[in-house]
Amino acid sequence: MHDDRSITEHRLRRVLKERIKPAVHSRPVPLEIGRWEAPGEPVPVAEGLAAPYGPCAIGETWGPAWGTTWFKVTGTVPADWAGRTVEAVLDLGFDRMMPGFQCEGLVHRADGSEVKALNPYNDWVRVTDSAAGGEQVEWYVEAASNPVLVDHCVTYEGDRQTSGDQPLYRLARMDLAVFETEVWELVQDLEVLHDLMLQLGEADARRYEILRALDAALDAVDPGDVPGTAAAARARLAGVLAAPANASAHRISAVGHAHIDSAWLWPLRETVRKVSRTASNMVNLMDAHPEFVFAMSQAQQLDWIKTHRPELFERIKKKIADGQFVPVGGMWVESDTNMVGGEAMARQFLYGKKFFLDEFGIETRNVWLPDSFGYTAAMPQIVKLSGSKWFLTQKISWSQVNKFPHHTFWWEGIDGTRVFTHFPPVDTYNSDLGGAQLAHAARNYQEKGRGSRSLAPFGWGDGGGGPTREHLARARRQRDLEGSPRVEVERPDAFFEKAHAEYADAPVWAGELYLELHRGTYTSQAKTKQGNRHSESLLREAELWAASAAVRVPGYGYPYEDLERIWKTVLLHQFHDILPGSSIAWVHREARATYAAVREELRGITLAAQLALAGKGTAELVFNCAPHARRGVPAGGAGLPQGAAQPVTVEERHGGGHVLANGRLLVEIDGRGLIVSAYDLEARREALAPGRAGNLLQIHPDFPNMWDAWDIDAFYRNSVTDLVELDALEVAEAGPDAVTVRVARSFGRSTAVQSITLRAGAKTVDLVTEVDWHETERFLKAAFPLDVKAERSASETQFGHVYRATHTNTSWEAAKFEICAHRWIHVEEPGWGTAILNDSTYGHDVTRDVRSDGGQTTTVRLSLLRAPRYPDPETDQGSHTLRFSLAPGAGIGDAVREGHALNLPERVVHGAAPVAPLLAVDNDAVVVEAVKLAEDRSGDVIVRLYESRGGRATASLKADFRIAEAFETDLLERPLPGPAVAAPAADGAVALTLRPFQIVTVRLHRA
Repeated sequence: MHDDRSITEHRLRRVLKERIKPAVHSRPVPLEIGRWEAPGEPVPVAEGLAAPYGPCAIGETWGPAWGTTWFKVTGTVPADWAGRTVEAVLDLGFDRMMPGFQCEGLVHRADGSEVKALNPYNDWVRVTDSAAGGEQVEWYVEAASNPVLVDHCVTYEGDRQTSGDQPLYRLARMDLAVFETEVWELVQDLEVLHDLMLQLGEADARRYEILRALDAALDAVDPGDVPGTAAAARARLAGVLAAPANASAHRISAVGHAHIDSAWLWPLRETVRKVSRTASNMVNLMDAHPEFVFAMSQAQQLDWIKTHRPELFERIKKKIADGQFVPVGGMWVESDTNMVGGEAMARQFLYGKKFFLDEFGIETRNVWLPDSFGYTAAMPQIVKLSGSKWFLTQKISWSQVNKFPHHTFWWEGIDGTRVFTHFPPVDTYNSDLGGAQLAHAARNYQEKGRGSRSLAPFGWGDGGGGPTREHLARARRQRDLEGSPRVEVERPDAFFEKAHAEYADAPVWAGELYLELHRGTYTSQAKTKQGNRHSESLLREAELWAASAAVRVPGYGYPYEDLERIWKTVLLHQFHDILPGSSIAWVHREARATYAAVREELRGITLAAQLALAGKGTAELVFNCAPHARRGVPAGGAGLPQGAAQPVTVEERHGGGHVLANGRLLVEIDGRGLIVSAYDLEARREALAPGRAGNLLQIHPDFPNMWDAWDIDAFYRNSVTDLVELDALEVAEAGPDAVTVRVARSFGRSTAVQSITLRAGAKTVDLVTEVDWHETERFLKAAFPLDVKAERSASETQFGHVYRATHTNTSWEAAKFEICAHRWIHVEEPGWGTAILNDSTYGHDVTRDVRSDGGQTTTVRLSLLRAPRYPDPETDQGSHTLRFSLAPGAGIGDAVREGHALNLPERVVHGAAPVAPLLAVDNDAVVVEAVKLAEDRSGDVIVRLYESRGGRATASLKADFRIAEAFETDLLERPLPGPAVAAPAADGAVALTLRPFQIVTVRLHRA
């Protein structure tokens, strides 16, 4: 037989595109159109409905960037359409190749209620299933003219303050039409079979059976009368569509989903509208298709719907009760997980799961994080403590170097907790359920022979409209189809139950799920990151002192509502395109303003509580919020600090510069303003490598291959400039308590002024770097070449730390050329180490080199600033104040203590007398992470602690109030199964035993 495959395939593509698809909507009748341009920001629906509409015609341009145009469409169903299905086709000028990244619309009735959204693959609205003729149509379309920003080129359209005012879109079509059901079904038949056929081998007889059936179907179609011949064409396909799948066919659980970034190439206010548009489509699709299941994560997005679209929220609640609309994830937003602090990660689950429980009575059991940029090794324990049992991610399929070896596995965290995890082999969280993607999932699945099923999230995301009726049609046809995986639309929990039962002995992956991509997100948008870290610290302070005042001071009211509102604001900004710095300028401009407001409000809450605790008086009390005592002030208490030990001295250095000493450290700053010696007097050990200088600012070119704000590529290291030219070097402050040396430099169009300070009694050298940054596509680092033979570095992460190799023996290790650390990073050899501490820097790199003297130099660098131009062309331009410290001789415990001290500065308040800690722990290895009052307003005190050094620990938790009962809880403050942690002793102490890195939440019921 002659090979005529290409002829049939080409024939099918043309007939589908030019004849069959256009015939789905027949006999079009134009609608009357009016338009009104909303001034400024979006207006309430009532205002849009009442606006004065002017005339409008198809082909007119509309919509400047970030504008809103309201269209009024009216018409009458023709009398001769009686008995027919009628739809309106409302095409705002969509580009079918970019769902979710362009204009969108939401159709309202005259009473303001929603009908459904308009998107590139969802531009129709059902008028009637069976027309009587004469039905009146009156709808109002709220159309958002969001600019297209996906081209990865420099643009100022990412902020309304700098965007243009020219129209971006051209109105394409607004018609009433007959919906030809049989033609639409024929389209679905042809597309499913065509896609399946192309995935089958050229020697597979099934491929040719489908080819001949397609050829026969096309013979049956009359291009001049597609509606009249569609049924006959479908009959010729019935046989190949009825052939059942192979017994061993891969099984796919298809879960409707619409991944919506809570901000990215659009501001937060537009996400509020995107989620409403998508949700309105979903409840409409559920009405028409009872089998449809849709999973929606991010409690924040449902809360937006509740606030802004209450009538839609009620419809969603009904669908949740029916089991079709499924809340998943259990987090406030799909947050970043690398940089979010430990307590903030706990609160993501506390407030996320609490919302689902309070609003819907649902306990979410799976954690749904498909798109975050890597996953912390602390996550499994946090997941388990939240009451969840499964984890899903997709993003690690983006890794550039190493293919992750599992799709279903047990993920083990730093404390040993394991969580059952799935990584969908379809390699997308926006599946179209087409043949190519399903075949890829089956081929790619790495558990063959042990497991047989995977999950596929399907639907257009980011405002693209979510799943469509076409997706469901594909799922129906491929439920049991020869040559295809078996597809079943079902809830995520159903998949996890089956996968867990089938593959309970899945392999184990221990440690972080490091994404070998998007490493620049640890550094981009420094002020957003600084706002996050400082907000986390300020929230800790506010809760500690407010809880202390609520327990001790009659009449003091704990600010429950204010703290919850502020927490949710901070959690929102931890979304995985805000905190990582990968959103447009508008998002980060608003974030800076939000963090400033949060800072002022939290300072007010903290001060009010401290004043209530201190009482009226003139004594200068130092409040210490850190979890360790310092300067004689106990952790969580306030008092008069002890006098400093040996005073600090400063001398001129031979050859230029200065020598600082305090009896513990001897620090030499040379004539270039660089630290050339940091000598540990107690250990008689030099921290810096011979002939090398610390606190060396270095600048690199920074032009990654694609994802500007997201990525740094390893080749950036090939070119480096050491910033050693000096503008000024002087002793700025000299006293017995502290000596500060000021260093000023200029480079490019920027300046850096550094203050190097040694304090009395301190074992750290404190550095404050003020940069006026005006570089573009440059990367600023601060280097500390240490005389330490370290095979690994330790980086603080949530509730502990993670080790990473300093060598590059394997491709897995080499790929981690940029790593994330929270408050500190530490390197050591047995008996001695050094830590680098910071107050708002996350990106680091650690390299090693063996010197000619046989010693090893381990260089730790902090990533201070970047200057990518997409999606924000002015990223990080302007003034920055960055704080970090060098801690020679520090062990892990010292790093933990000093990291907290740097991030939780002392506060001075005038009062009557010292304030004893509300709680005390007698083991410095056990760190108090949070002290607060219980969410249920009972007045119980919640204490969250963790073992910080990676070893077993026992501790006594002593409360400065009478305890009736103490018990361990989950993150939602519910008792964990089993006996109480310990019965309080006569002195009110609670005995604790913790395994390495264990998190313990203790609820103290006051007597």
